[in-house]
Amino acid sequence: MKSITLKPARALKGELTVPGDKSISHRSIMLGAIANGVTTVRGFLRGEDNMSTMHAFRAMGVRIDDDGETLAIHGRGLHGLQEPGDVLDCGNSGTTIRLITGLLSGQSFFSVVTGDQYLRKRPMKRVVEPLSRMGARISGRNQGGLAPLAINGGGLRAIDYDSPVSSAQIKSSIMLAGLYADGATTVREPSLSRDHSERMFRLFGASLESFENGVTVHGGAELNGQEVSVPGDISSAAFFIVAALITPDSELLIRNVGINPTRTGVLDILTEMGGSIQLLDQRELSGEPVADLLVRSSRLKGITISGSVVPRAIDEFPVVCVAAACAEGITSLRDAKELRVKETDRISAMATNLRALGVVVTETEDGMNISGAERISGGRVESFGDHRIAMSMAIAAQVATDAITIQDTECVATSFPTFFPLLEKVAEK
Repeated sequence: MKSITLKPARALKGELTVPGDKSISHRSIMLGAIANGVTTVRGFLRGEDNMSTMHAFRAMGVRIDDDGETLAIHGRGLHGLQEPGDVLDCGNSGTTIRLITGLLSGQSFFSVVTGDQYLRKRPMKRVVEPLSRMGARISGRNQGGLAPLAINGGGLRAIDYDSPVSSAQIKSSIMLAGLYADGATTVREPSLSRDHSERMFRLFGASLESFENGVTVHGGAELNGQEVSVPGDISSAAFFIVAALITPDSELLIRNVGINPTRTGVLDILTEMGGSIQLLDQRELSGEPVADLLVRSSRLKGITISGSVVPRAIDEFPVVCVAAACAEGITSLRDAKELRVKETDRISAMATNLRALGVVVTETEDGMNISGAERISGGRVESFGDHRIAMSMAIAAQVATDAITIQDTECVATSFPTFFPLLEKVAEK
């Protein structure tokens, strides 16, 4: 089990570009595979999660050429996928397994999906239940609540579904199945989750309408291959944003970051805490808004985080917790129960690690209270096999009083293989 020890930094200086957006990269392969013609993708994130998606579609007969710079996905059309000859292994990727389950529900063949030890613990009933209502025949462990899942697809009917939680994975899984359903499939959410699927469906020519906190997809529309440019992932940028905010005398320019409004909750939260974050050269790339972010060290204050901003920042909360640990006063996180069913229980994991570094943290069922510390202590922490926990602890190390050792850092490769070299490049020791 690989570990890494990081020493505090004097400042973070310079500029960098983070890898392509993980969510958009997943969707570019999925829609490119079922479109007519060739889809080219630039800026694709070659992390392990996205490679799991690529391998799965190659196993279903999709030719995907990769020269290291650009992907060329040779689409097979809406009904051209082939029955895989083996189980589809989704690795650690919750996005892969949940979205592909929706897409496979529309296929007229048998398939089985599974993942690693962590993914097999993650709840699948949240997609299995609505997909079963559409007519998919899905079985698995725990009455279909856990992977592996066996899917007999085809013959889907449209549904009108009110999702109990705001989740782009649930919504997107049903949307993909809706492409194959007879009629119009509608998904509503308590509040709007990230809308990368809606934007990419439109780009590829799907028939859909968005409305407040929901979307309707019309089945049967043919998709056409596109040129896709993937912006930098704001979830990856968030680690460097927080690092620059909490490390004295820092100034960092992060180029080409996606600023989709359904993903910028982290910017809103950090700005409310007093963070200096400027959006420069705002523009659009393949239907997604993009900007360069100029971040300067700031004196942060504790705030209460709750309500509709939570799903807009759900993946960034581990590193937001690090910002809170460095802020003046108490930061209260509420309405974030979804964090307990991520790659690990991120509420418990962050509380455990921050306490190990001398920070006062109180867990609640749907969040936590973090008392800002004058200084974070050095020490030893765990990743719990979760890439975002590992990277958040690396950011805490930049302002600790002594070195921090992070156990089990191989998981970082799932989303950000170049994280540690980039951090070393901009951190002045």
